[in-house]
Amino acid sequence: MKRTEFSFELPEDLIAQHPAPERDGARLLVVDAATGALTHSSIRELPTWVPAQTLCVPNDVKVRHARLCLRRAGGGLGEALLLRAFPDGSFEAMVRPGVKLKPGKQADVVDPTTGERLASCLIEDTLEEGLRKIRIQRDLQDLDWDAVDRIGRLPLPPYIHHAADGEDETRYQTAFHAEEGEAVAAPTAGLHFTPELIARLEANGCLWRPVRLHVGLGTFRPMTAEHLEDHVMHEERYEIPETAAAVLEPTLRTRNRSLLCVGTTSLRTLESAWDGEQLIRSGATRIFIKPGHRLRSADHLLTNFHLPESTLFVLICALLGTTLAKHAYGEAVRERYRFFSYGDAMLILNARR
Repeated sequence: MKRTEFSFELPEDLIAQHPAPERDGARLLVVDAATGALTHSSIRELPTWVPAQTLCVPNDVKVRHARLCLRRAGGGLGEALLLRAFPDGSFEAMVRPGVKLKPGKQADVVDPTTGERLASCLIEDTLEEGLRKIRIQRDLQDLDWDAVDRIGRLPLPPYIHHAADGEDETRYQTAFHAEEGEAVAAPTAGLHFTPELIARLEANGCLWRPVRLHVGLGTFRPMTAEHLEDHVMHEERYEIPETAAAVLEPTLRTRNRSLLCVGTTSLRTLESAWDGEQLIRSGATRIFIKPGHRLRSADHLLTNFHLPESTLFVLICALLGTTLAKHAYGEAVRERYRFFSYGDAMLILNARR
């Protein structure tokens, strides 16, 4: 399959630059994968669409302030996007300009507004896919994620054209996020949920059991290969807490209740962790869900609208079929739904058909 088969026209003004005024205020396009029916609704009406007693599985990972502004030795600026921490205290990172930030080079981490020096960045090694192994230090002491959180910026996606501000500090995190994790992009379907909306689902007998995928390049890196079969997903780690596993495993074995994944990251977690017989509680995944993949886990999926020619739109095509997926996205464009991280949402029912 060619990457271009998963393209569609998207007016730039439909790319949401800011979230809806209220967290649960987004629109919702409901798509029945079994019948092809499309219905316009809203996030606040989600409890009327999710079957009673459903097991709802979101991703509760914390988005880190993983974007660091660098000042190189010659005075030029650069940037590091930290992806994950290594056990020795260093980080895997994307850096730019890569040609200037090679192993052995050092740069200052600076405040992008004032230019104040905050820490040092040492480039230690070149990794796969052009990534770097780097070390962030202050007073010769390695900084961990909690320290980086205090000096970095939220890694808003490149299609959001403003620097992270106070609104983003609240709204680019889920209301239910854990304090652990190392996501460098938000699990965006979860951004719509308020404690009140979760309580309404629970009042309908639904269970809320988060898992955790540490969102990295595997989720958001664009495809560049001409053919899907040549695209290699970057590895991402996941964990399934005991509170989730205790309900997930019997649900997956007996199908005694329906299962809704809140977001593609929790879907990819469950499709990686459940092999049809047992639930692997932690591990790493490079799973690329594309047409021909048959779901083993979720019955339903809540997700935002994704980029053309992205691995996530390919995932939607795997669940709906490419024809219905493009039809649904065309309807969303005609009805001027808002796209991407801060945009509206789609509920796919009966995906495991």
